Amino acid sequence: MTITYQVKQSVYVNLTNRCPCACRFCLRNNGSGVFGSGPLWLEREPTLDEVTESLDGWDYARFREVVFCGYGEPTERLDVLLAAAAHLKRRDAALRVRVNTNGLSDLINGKPTAPLFAGKIDCLSISLNTDDAAEYLDVCRPKFGAAAYPAMLVFAKEAAAVVPEVVMTVVGEPVTSLEKQARCRVLAESLGARLRVRPYEAPSNMVK
Repeated sequence: MTITYQVKQSVYVNLTNRCPCACRFCLRNNGSGVFGSGPLWLEREPTLDEVTESLDGWDYARFREVVFCGYGEPTERLDVLLAAAAHLKRRDAALRVRVNTNGLSDLINGKPTAPLFAGKIDCLSISLNTDDAAEYLDVCRPKFGAAAYPAMLVFAKEAAAVVPEVVMTVVGEPVTSLEKQARCRVLAESLGARLRVRPYEAPSNMVK
């Protein structure tokens, strides 16, 4: 079972395969893992003890950050995520901890969750994907329906008030045009975040 894995200078944490979205461009559509990670489909979800044991097996002097981002939405296991992040901070307060998320944590957990990240997470990377709510529904296909897009924007704004760095992302061309990228940048900045255009990952980067 792959709980943690290396991508370049980062250690990634694979907490769950659950996700409330079925994005048309999702990496999971193309294979079982990424960048030599090995298979990321979990037979079962790891316990907190298993997560912290796996995290403790890395020499963080060699890495830039720890990223909660596997083959699922990490806030589906918010309590484990926060406890594991707190464990890392107790081990090394200077260690950078990032969460890659679809921003639907409030809907997933049924409560406002952005304040819970304060002091534990250094960066939240939120998948914005588009500046248009209707297109978001079509592309991301969230199980929460029309409630998803505005909830994601609220989460981003509230997170920007308590997390040192909030980044909103879109997939670059050919998925997102340059014109749309510009509009997404304006939207992200209005919420207190910055925009990052992440490269489209072709199937050649997948683990079959």
